[in-house]
Order: sequence, then structure tokens, then C-alpha cells
Amino acid sequence: MCRGLGLRNGRQENTQPCNCALRAIFRACYARFYDIAADEKYISRINVEPSAGREGIGGWGRKEEEFAADFCLVSRRALNDFEYRIFKYHFLLGGDWRICCQRLQTNRGNFFHAIYRIQQKLGRVFRELQPYPLYPVSDYFNGPSRAVAATAVQIYKVIPIRPPVSARSMDGTAGGLPGKKSA
Repeated sequence: MCRGLGLRNGRQENTQPCNCALRAIFRACYARFYDIAADEKYISRINVEPSAGREGIGGWGRKEEEFAADFCLVSRRALNDFEYRIFKYHFLLGGDWRICCQRLQTNRGNFFHAIYRIQQKLGRVFRELQPYPLYPVSDYFNGPSRAVAATAVQIYKVIPIRPPVSARSMDGTAGGLPGKKSA
């Protein structure tokens, strides 16, 4: 539907993201959550975060545990009871569709439509969460990258390939070209 642009109807003037982009955002956050959940529990890293204040006292935290907690808590707040039950059985507990359909007493079609709606809803929430969104995941763990923002401006800056040519004068002689005199 979006032709790979991530925007509805493939038009950049439309600011609404396409549902496939929202599902991709959810899958990126879920993949990181799954990696954190699959890690060995006795190994935990402490991240030291520098402070911008004069004191120079930084903070510390366990970013992976914070991300996992934020992922679960934000999901719980954003979903209604039925959606959260599907989310819990399928994504958190890892049940396949047969077990989930039997447990939730629903059919396969309704289950997968609910999965797509959950992914879209949470993808939007993870991206638009304030003040610290879960997506992009690298920004959550490392802070926003200023180098990326600076290079993005330079990429879109238009640089002419050759210098502009001045217009000819009314009598047909070259006006303003170097090495030639105008009449």
C-alpha cells in the first residue's frame, strides 16, 4: 500500500504512517525485548549516563531491564483487556495461534486480525511515547544521535553540479560571462 515509503498511499504530503511501518516499529521493539528476555538472568549490565550539569554527577541504570519494563507497562496501558490477553498469551508467553485461539475462545481469523491491530496500535504508541519513545531502539539505549541529525541536513542540501549560466542580453551577446565583453 505504501510502496515502501512507510506513508499511506505512497505520498509524502500525507503525514500518517502506513500500517506496515507501524507493525515494523512494533517488531523492532519486540525483537529487542525478546533478546533481553532470552539473555541469562544473572548477567546484568549497569549503564553510566553522563550528566550535562555543572556538578558532573551522572546517573546509572539498567537500561535493558528498564526497556523490558517499559515495553510491558506501556503495552498494558495502551491495550484494552481483550487485546492485552492476546498480547500476553502470544507475545509475552510465546503461545502459538492454536493455543491462543483455544484459550481465548476465538477463531483463527479474528485472532490474526487482532494481532495486526495490536502491532499497529503499539507501534504508534512506541514511536510517539513522550518524553522517551521506545523507538528507535538505539536512541533509547544510547540517547539521540546528533551526528545523524547533522548529516541528514547535509544529505538533502542541493549542491549544483555546474555553476549557473547568466542570461544572454537582448542583442544576443553573452551577458556577464567571464572572458567575454557585453555590448
